[in-house]
Amino acid sequence: MEIFWFIIIAIVLAVFFILDGYDFGAGIIHLFFAKTEKDREVIAKSAGLFWDSNEVWLVAGGGMLFMAFPSFYASVFSGFYLPLIIVLWLIIFRAIGLEFRSKFHYQMWKDIWDKAFGISSLLLALFFGIALGNVVRGVNLGGLENGVYAYEKHFFFLPLWDSSFSPLSVHPGVIDWFTIIIGLISVITLAIHGANWIILKTNSSINIKLKGVIFNLNIALLVLTVLSLAVWNMINSDSLNNFIERPYLIIFPVLYFTGLIGLFFIKRFKKEINGFIFSSLLIVGGITSSLASMFPVLLPSVNNSEDALTIYNTSTHEYGLSVAIGWGIVGFILLFVYVIIQKRMMSGKIDGMDYGHP
Repeated sequence: MEIFWFIIIAIVLAVFFILDGYDFGAGIIHLFFAKTEKDREVIAKSAGLFWDSNEVWLVAGGGMLFMAFPSFYASVFSGFYLPLIIVLWLIIFRAIGLEFRSKFHYQMWKDIWDKAFGISSLLLALFFGIALGNVVRGVNLGGLENGVYAYEKHFFFLPLWDSSFSPLSVHPGVIDWFTIIIGLISVITLAIHGANWIILKTNSSINIKLKGVIFNLNIALLVLTVLSLAVWNMINSDSLNNFIERPYLIIFPVLYFTGLIGLFFIKRFKKEINGFIFSSLLIVGGITSSLASMFPVLLPSVNNSEDALTIYNTSTHEYGLSVAIGWGIVGFILLFVYVIIQKRMMSGKIDGMDYGHP
C-alpha cells in the first residue's frame, strides 16, 4: 500500500510540474525576452488563463502527502520552514502580478507587475530545484552533533545556508553549491518548457526566436546534467545502486534523455506540440529518475546514527491508507473533470481570449 501511494504522489507531482511548470517558464521568458507590450500581454495571458487550475495539483499532492506519509510531511514542513515561506510569498506575488497588470493602463503600473510575475516565476523555478537538491542530498536528521541530538530524531531544521556553503557540511543549509546546480537545472528546464508552451498557445512575434533560445538552453542543460550526475555520485557513492539492482528503473533516465536529445531538433519540428511533448518528457524523466534512485527513501540522513525517512517508517496505518483510496478516487474524478473542461474551453491559440481587462 505504501508503494501504491508513493507512485500516486509521484504522478501528481510530475503532473503539477508539467502544468504549472509552463507557467513558471512563461514567466521566465516574459522577464527576459518579451520586449513589446503585445508580446508581454499575450505571454502573461498564456500563464494567467491556466495558473489557478494548474496549482490544484500542488494542493492535491500536499494533501496526499499529509494523508499517506504524515511523519515525513511533519518533518519536511518544519525543517524547510524558511524556504517554504519564501515559496509561499513568491506564489502570491506571481499571482498578483498576473491578475493586476491589466487593471490600469499605465505603463509604470504594468512594468511593476510584469517584474513581479517574471522574477517570482524565476525564483520559484530556482527554489523548487533547490528543494529537490535538498531531498536528494539529505539532511542532518535530529540535528546530531558530537553525539547529542538537537531535535527529535525524525526532525531537523535547516538555515538558508551554512557558512561553508558545502553539501558535505555536518549542518548543511538549504542553499549550497550542489543545490544551486540542481536549481539552475530546474530554471533552464522550466524556461524551455515555458518557451514551448508559448509557441504552442500563442502567435507571439518571438516564437521563431524562442526555438533558438530553446536550442541554446538545451546545450546548457546538457552540460549541467552531466555535472550534476558527477557531483551527485561524489556526494552519494550509492546514487546509482537502484538502477543496477532494478534495471527496469532505467526507463526513467531514458525518458529524461529522450526529451533532452529531442529538443536539439526543435528547429526542425513541423508540429508545435512536439517541442512541448519533449520538454514534458524532460520534467517527468527528471523527477521520476530522482525518486527511483532513492526508493524507498524519501529523505536521506547525512549522519550515520539516524535512519533515513522512508515510505515505510513515515507512513500512516495501513487501514488509513486503504480508506483513503475511496476518497482519493472521488477526488481524482473531480480533479480530472475540472482540468479537462478547462483545457477544452481554452484549446487552441489564446491570443484573442480575454484575461485581466477592467
